[in-house]
Amino acid sequence: MTDAILAARPDPAVIPLSIYLHWPWCVRKCPYCDFNSHGAPKNLLELESVYVDALLADLEGWRPYLEGMPQREILSIFIGGGTPSLMTPEELGRLLQGIAERFPLAKDCEITMEANPGTVEAGKFARFRDAGVNRLSIGVQSFSDERLRKLGRIHSAQEVRAAIREAAEVFDNFNLDLMYALPGETMESLREELDEAVASGATHLSCYQLTIEPGTVFEKRCPDDLPDADMTAEMGDVVEARLAEASYRRYEVSGYAQEGRRCRHNLNYWTFGDYLAAGAGAHGKLTTREGVRREARAASPRVYLDAYQSGAMANVRGDDRSWIESCEVSAEDLPFEFMLNALRLLDGVPAGLFTERTGLPLSLIEPVLADLRSRGLLVPDERRLAVSRRGLDFLSDVQEAFL
Repeated sequence: MTDAILAARPDPAVIPLSIYLHWPWCVRKCPYCDFNSHGAPKNLLELESVYVDALLADLEGWRPYLEGMPQREILSIFIGGGTPSLMTPEELGRLLQGIAERFPLAKDCEITMEANPGTVEAGKFARFRDAGVNRLSIGVQSFSDERLRKLGRIHSAQEVRAAIREAAEVFDNFNLDLMYALPGETMESLREELDEAVASGATHLSCYQLTIEPGTVFEKRCPDDLPDADMTAEMGDVVEARLAEASYRRYEVSGYAQEGRRCRHNLNYWTFGDYLAAGAGAHGKLTTREGVRREARAASPRVYLDAYQSGAMANVRGDDRSWIESCEVSAEDLPFEFMLNALRLLDGVPAGLFTERTGLPLSLIEPVLADLRSRGLLVPDERRLAVSRRGLDFLSDVQEAFL
């Protein structure tokens, strides 16, 4: 790369900004899960208040990087986990109020909270709404008691349906997480799952293929009745076709939305926007005048809380860095990081967004783009950066071409 290219910098003022908050505890970790989640300690209610204090202190650590720049509104907040619905509505309200006191929120700020059916007693969704949440994401995974049991979920199909009914009464915008290619699943049972999801009133569906991830219980003891590769691929086609019939458009690898109901927070990720992150295991990205900065918090809730209680979190530039890793993304790595996200979107992104979000000229990656287009892996429209339907089947290979 030339010195001029290496010196290029994106303009932070035009890049959208979100907040991600990680709640690390679950009632019990599922055997397929490779997210940063931990079994809830017995004193969780005592820890909750301290953890909220730590989240707010963590967010304070981002503020110096925003100083001296045009004010940027927070367009979305996402509370993920783990199982954030284990939180009390009172502490959730204190957390969101604390954020509003520290950062300017857009008037239509999308505030999403993940919830699991087995952790929500009657009326809790309404109290989450009153605390400030305006979008819910429910970890359904399946409507079958048998398949839920095989997945190691703690909730029943009856609890799933009760949670959906309550969500539909309280929220006009909510998502269901569903999994397919489950142990013992057939094409007929998959279609039944999809029909029930469509009838639920959900505005957004996230449909994930069950994959056996390294380090999970399923890797050590894989279910022996998983659909084979051909059937799994056919199931993916059925998911897309059935949801399209019901006016859920697939806009991202796993995301299906009704018109106007795409998840704004996730769209910010995929379009290489910025997001401040707080919480054990949380990862953040921020564009400053110096470049693109990434930070990751320690995955251990104990280490994370120790950093807060010892005062290390209040001194982000101090000597104790055991709870945080940070780096400036190099100009050489930016093309891959951008494409890793943008190519997840089925419509892709305008070609000009590459320069806006990275500060690099599009000509830098033009040889790679031309090669991928010639092989039918990217759409031929040079005004757009998007995979073709063929390219979607080889998405990882297409993304890695930009390494």
